[in-house]
Amino acid sequence: MSRANPRQSSRSIKAKAATSLWTRSGVQTCAMSRPIAVHRCRFVDYSPSPITAIAFPPLPLPSLKGKKPERDSKDKFGTLGVGHANGNIDLLEWTGEEGEIQASQAWQVRKTLPGPCPSKVDSLVFTLRYPDIFPSDIVPSSSDLRLFSSGGGSELVEWDISRSCVRRTISSQGGAIWSVAANPASTLLALGCEDGAVRLLSLVADTLQHHRRFDRIKSRILSIAWGPPTPRPPKQQTAKKTNTGSDSDDDSDDDEDEWMDTWLVTGGSDSSLRKWDVATGRSTDRMGTDKIKGERTLVWTVGVLADGTIVSGDSLGTVKFWDSMTCTQTCSFTAHGADVLCLAIGPEGTSVFSSGVDQKIVQFSYVPTGPEPSSSASSATRAQWIQSGSRRVHSHDVRSLAVWPPYSPIPASHKRKPSANATYIAPVLVSGGLDMSIALTPALPASMTSSSIAPRIVNPLTTRVVTTFEDSYYRRIAYTASMCISRKARLVASMHETGINIWRILDIPGSSVILDGVDASTDPEMRTAWEKVLEMDFNVRTNLIASALSDDGRWLVVSDMYEAKLFELSSNPAGNLTARRVRTFTSILETRIPAQNSQNPVSTGGSSFTFAPDSSKLIMASTITSLILVIDLSSEVPTVLRSFNQHCNTGSISSGRIVRGPNKLTTGEDEQSVGGIDSITVMKMVVSPDGQWLATSDDLCRIFIFNLDSIQYHTTLPSLPLPPSVLVFVPNNPQILLAVLPNNTIHLFHVEHGEVPSWGREFNSRLPKQFLSAPDPVIGVAFEPIPPPSDNEMTGIVSHTPSTRPKEAIFYGSSWLCKLELDWGGNHTGRSRKRPRQTGLVTVGEMGSERKLRMVTHYRPILALDFFGPGELILVERPLVEVLSKLPPAFFKPKYGQT
Repeated sequence: MSRANPRQSSRSIKAKAATSLWTRSGVQTCAMSRPIAVHRCRFVDYSPSPITAIAFPPLPLPSLKGKKPERDSKDKFGTLGVGHANGNIDLLEWTGEEGEIQASQAWQVRKTLPGPCPSKVDSLVFTLRYPDIFPSDIVPSSSDLRLFSSGGGSELVEWDISRSCVRRTISSQGGAIWSVAANPASTLLALGCEDGAVRLLSLVADTLQHHRRFDRIKSRILSIAWGPPTPRPPKQQTAKKTNTGSDSDDDSDDDEDEWMDTWLVTGGSDSSLRKWDVATGRSTDRMGTDKIKGERTLVWTVGVLADGTIVSGDSLGTVKFWDSMTCTQTCSFTAHGADVLCLAIGPEGTSVFSSGVDQKIVQFSYVPTGPEPSSSASSATRAQWIQSGSRRVHSHDVRSLAVWPPYSPIPASHKRKPSANATYIAPVLVSGGLDMSIALTPALPASMTSSSIAPRIVNPLTTRVVTTFEDSYYRRIAYTASMCISRKARLVASMHETGINIWRILDIPGSSVILDGVDASTDPEMRTAWEKVLEMDFNVRTNLIASALSDDGRWLVVSDMYEAKLFELSSNPAGNLTARRVRTFTSILETRIPAQNSQNPVSTGGSSFTFAPDSSKLIMASTITSLILVIDLSSEVPTVLRSFNQHCNTGSISSGRIVRGPNKLTTGEDEQSVGGIDSITVMKMVVSPDGQWLATSDDLCRIFIFNLDSIQYHTTLPSLPLPPSVLVFVPNNPQILLAVLPNNTIHLFHVEHGEVPSWGREFNSRLPKQFLSAPDPVIGVAFEPIPPPSDNEMTGIVSHTPSTRPKEAIFYGSSWLCKLELDWGGNHTGRSRKRPRQTGLVTVGEMGSERKLRMVTHYRPILALDFFGPGELILVERPLVEVLSKLPPAFFKPKYGQT
């Protein structure tokens, strides 16, 4: 073989690879498909933030008066809160629709609360907002909850979940906060502080104020847990009733429903645990742990069971169980090779999970044992705790564990007993740590598989029928990134906490070439395939929450919670981009966005941005006020053409459904008064390819349509069961809007008519089952641009033209992608091969017979995917192994005789 031109030889090989890539990868192609060049970009240096805290909301305490529950909540799943080392908090919601007890996609991120910059989250706690009036046996939604966090400093932060911002802060008055715990009744918050004192904060009536300080000890309070609540004694109820001077029956009923906290337990840095009397604030007992070589043992985590048993995990890798009555150790397990950082208790109180630095999750089970030989045959069967199993699902330190349903440490006599024929949903253990991924593991105790409920056990994750902790399949929730792609300018932008990086993908003419984006030092062929052209860091109050890049690469907009920044980009002689900030942009927004009140200044931040296809307009959704602003960029100075406040109107919602009809906020008129209305987060915005229509969606599952030609509000689409995760217009039919939900169902709308077209009503019933059951939700849809017509098409030899050709779309999630053909019924005619007109949607390559959908799974995790042009695809991925390579080495403890 001649070696005269090795570069040409290499390109020739890659061209052949590009030609066969699409078919070899498993994506079905039709006869009209052409080779596609794939820019496989791995050079994006995005790094997700480690997970430092996980929390589920508490379930309300049962009524002490024997009230019947209002409705069965067995099919409800609570909000999952995930705190990160960069200060952000993700709120994840269950993707199953109402009444569904299984969801292939499990929990997915609904909203992100941006952390102050800089900050971190060490502790995360949910409480009920109004626990005294909240019905029992009802799973609270995010609007019923209060969220608190601490980040290693002396400030406790309460979050405004609806506005995605900090609601208030309060000082601990005792130095750094090491631990936070809410009592089961959601009326008190206990803080473990640097100065060795426990402080109680009152949460009554949606307040946050100091209530009591316990006696101080010479130790940091590293962990804290509340003891089981007890019903208030009748004498105290009567005394309270007399003191208040009220003798009504209603007041008596309220008193009877009160639970009382008697004690709590803390773990310290002095090799001990302490039991505290809540009424007096004094330590009643001290429990000492093991020591090595005189060093202090750190008790990192504690928990309490309904019978009063205390569980602790310490820096020696030991998990201990204690009797709270005698404050003596009942059993001890050296279950870990390093520090135990977190504990979680199963919903039945018969299983405990621990994990920490050695990445191992260990299960402890409460199992019955036979009577002692010396005892009589009639003696009761005893029970004891055993270490029943362990597994590794993480590669680095595990920082937090949580179980759904959450455990309530209440006496068995007050627990609600399920009906004999009720379906039992297996509990799910959620874990996270330094490896940035959330793992979901079915965690049913093995003892329950042999009980009478075994035939009625359901795995909510649909991973497998097996639901025991030792044998079940776990599932990861993939991390995502905020990516922007500029098609015409061939730019890729990646946003991180305080800045943004932009790369240019170079156009290599001559053949279809796969660009792997590898390091130039290992592959000289790739040296000119891509280049970083801009790197920016911003002075921000919170982490960045949104960004957008215009299609022509001229405009860049970024925003934190309180300020949006607009930049005009231009290329310098060296090929790099230079950014010029539009200084008047903030003042322009301030004139159109009203202040919430006199105490808070105007916030010009944006929760979502999008540009018109011709880059002449910028559409922005404000963070606090949820206004939609249409901004003209064609003149020298940006101008706000109009603002819409449809998302501010909560009055159009009734029982979770949109009430359509004229009202003050749906007439398209500007409205500046938004006071007194809870903020709604605008989540998605998209402009049709012809620039006529704008679709916006919010976290109340509403979709509004605006006409950008006339700058008018147009209509409200029928409400959806879940907020859409993807909104996209069909290029060859820009009046058709696709809304993809987190459960991978697809809803079609005709935006001009404001309704679902007749041929799209049964759309989801024709979707392949494999598509609906994909483990990751759809995060994007890409349409290949239509190439210019060929000579044959120009002369009319081929009857189907680009405007009537069925459209192929690539749907992709974090770990998969597939190709589907969207067939609009009677839209296209004259095909050489017949197919039923009512099919509506078929997999690409199907011509009439049903075939299994094939999905590509070797690109992962996918962060972004789009077309630069006909036959040219860009795919951005950030392999987990490359992210983990930047972390410190994981804990490893060699064993004797092993290398």
